[in-house]
Amino acid sequence: MQQYFALDMPAVRFARNTLVASLLGLLPLLVLYIALTPGFAAQLMGGGPALGRFLRQVLTNGLPVVFAVNYVSFFLFAWAVDRHPGGGGRALVLLVDLPMRVVLFIILHAVIYAVSADWFGSFGGSRLTALRVVAPTLAQSALFQNISGVYLYATLVSALPLYVAAIERSDRLGKLPHRFPAGLVLAALALFGLFAVLLTAVAKLIVRLQSG
Repeated sequence: MQQYFALDMPAVRFARNTLVASLLGLLPLLVLYIALTPGFAAQLMGGGPALGRFLRQVLTNGLPVVFAVNYVSFFLFAWAVDRHPGGGGRALVLLVDLPMRVVLFIILHAVIYAVSADWFGSFGGSRLTALRVVAPTLAQSALFQNISGVYLYATLVSALPLYVAAIERSDRLGKLPHRFPAGLVLAALALFGLFAVLLTAVAKLIVRLQSG
């Protein structure tokens, strides 16, 4: 992974690699979401407004969110590798990446929802309504109950190799592959699961504050 994301890499190439990684994570999950949602595929195949709204949602919400989260995460990883070539700094990635993902995921959704209300008249054209639905939407995303779940798990595809690389160079967690062959992947999945749990908890807390 290090050869695809490094601080000395040209910015355009770094962004291109991030975009490719984002699309690789996003597209298969979009297909899965469409297949699992009753009647959704038929609506999209019929074209018209339904297809237009879906494509607009993916291009203005899904792809920017997945790309931005991945970009910041990859940059953090590249910075840690550059500053600590021996691997000691990669533990920092494990500590900073999770809260960064939660905060960025929520903020990006809030900004995009508010902009969508202005530009496309979504949420009745009300910014306040747009902002109020962010938390309830994200609270259900970890359960794959809405399209934001697609965006959430799309970041998993790129997060796994990043976490595996960081864990492998960790003084403590790096011993996992010697004791348990699948330990690295399971530990990486556990970290991403923690991200999903944290996001859900924060979103539900915001919902409670809104209703109070």
